[in-house]
Amino acid sequence: MNILLVDDESYVTESLELTIPWTELGIEDVYRADSVDQALTTLKKYDIDIVVTDIRMPDRDGLELLAEIGNTWPHIRTLVLTGYSDFEYAQKAIRLKAGDYILKPVDDDPFMESIRRVVNEIEAEWGQTDKYNQLAYQRQSELELLRDGLLNDLLLGREASDRSMLSRLETYDIQIKPNHTAQMLFVPPGSYTQDQTEEAIRLLEYAIGNITNEILGAHGGVWLGRAPQGGLVILWQYDAQIYSGYKLHIRELRDSVHRYLKTNLSFWVSDPFVFPAEMSSTYRHMMRFAHLAYAAAEQGIHFIQEQHQPLERPSAMKFMESLYKPPALIHLLESAQWNAAKQKVDQVLDTMESLPLTHEHLYEVYLAVSNALVYMAHHHGYKLAASDSGGLDPFSAQQITGSLSKLRLWCNSVLTRIELQGTPSALEPSRSRIVKQVQEMVAESLGQDVSVKTIADRVFLHPVYLSKIYKTETGEGLGDYIIRIRMEKALYMLKHTNSKIYEITAALGYQNPQYFSKLFKKHYGMTPNEFRET
Repeated sequence: MNILLVDDESYVTESLELTIPWTELGIEDVYRADSVDQALTTLKKYDIDIVVTDIRMPDRDGLELLAEIGNTWPHIRTLVLTGYSDFEYAQKAIRLKAGDYILKPVDDDPFMESIRRVVNEIEAEWGQTDKYNQLAYQRQSELELLRDGLLNDLLLGREASDRSMLSRLETYDIQIKPNHTAQMLFVPPGSYTQDQTEEAIRLLEYAIGNITNEILGAHGGVWLGRAPQGGLVILWQYDAQIYSGYKLHIRELRDSVHRYLKTNLSFWVSDPFVFPAEMSSTYRHMMRFAHLAYAAAEQGIHFIQEQHQPLERPSAMKFMESLYKPPALIHLLESAQWNAAKQKVDQVLDTMESLPLTHEHLYEVYLAVSNALVYMAHHHGYKLAASDSGGLDPFSAQQITGSLSKLRLWCNSVLTRIELQGTPSALEPSRSRIVKQVQEMVAESLGQDVSVKTIADRVFLHPVYLSKIYKTETGEGLGDYIIRIRMEKALYMLKHTNSKIYEITAALGYQNPQYFSKLFKKHYGMTPNEFRET
């Protein structure tokens, strides 16, 4: 903490600065001023936590300073210096929310006791603020995970009762109403994820979400999240009065993302549908055309109702339900349930044997398997060239989906190759990649709220499982690694910069300088101040 001493008799403040053991009281820097105007200049220039001011001063008195502090810096704690004859002024100071008054001439022990009490009050307040911020962040992180989980369930066709759906929407603070018409916007992943790290993608998606809420949210409820096979899904439930102009708002969204984020997004926009009953079929319908368009490098905004046949209802696609019902194909592959994954695909292909088929139906199965392939490659470091059999080439894809037998042969080949790359020996590079990704995130996030839980959220793993992987690969606990990297950074800043302790504290993502000092002492056997003095 920092303190400002104000008295027109400069020897008073000079004596206090030199004789009081400020560090023991938790005070980092001591500033002095001999007038109200000089005090206000100091307050504007430096981060002050406590002000001790005399009351009787020429020109402007301490009561004016207290009033100005109360209006402009209400977080600053104040104490007043006063003589016995000025007790009436002290009473006025108390009414101006001064924390205490100290009699002059100043006796060190009572003065230190007053300062110590104020420091303890501020520390307790900081602790409550930290706790509130941590709880608020934790709640927000948990809500995001719950929202994404519900969105994935609905997109993949998992049904819920009306009462359960309404309750979950309200609990998760989602502004979408069940049994009302909504519209779906799908953004293919390739339109914003190319050549980007996972951290950069997350930040970009966060920014896209903010712009979407600002533009589309001004006209109705918005729910944005990641699609199961990658990309973004935006549900928009707008007022019927703006139906005729909804296309303008979507174009405004795309233009704003391009203007502020320098990113060209491709949007696929569905027909209006009833939420949530028609959500899964709408999503499957969009995925077919969106991936075809992406393969052909089409960009821009595509309104499906203007270009394609009417939306198929679930009854017409009943034979495909097993492909989308949980557990999804991606989840089976992720958990190494190879036989179950093959059975899921075989069940769909066997059913298709007895049905009149279109190329679109075959292509839908192809997309489901290829999406799983891309997902596994991205999250586990597989080489696509060793797995795809040329199937991700748009021209090869047309040949593969030319007949049911060709599609079956390709699906079996791809799933077998994924299984071979999913053996324990092949998982080692994946674990190494996760460790490297975690270390990059820690290095990039030293000045932010970084913890095992926040890192685990970013790599989509349970904190306990991530800690186990990291400890197995490196021999060091992830929490210990985060603290070690921060302490090494602190050591460097103490040695090579003139930064104040509170500046180093903030640069490392800590809120409380005392807490940082305790960690530093535990790690190096001395406080930051002691290290600088050696």
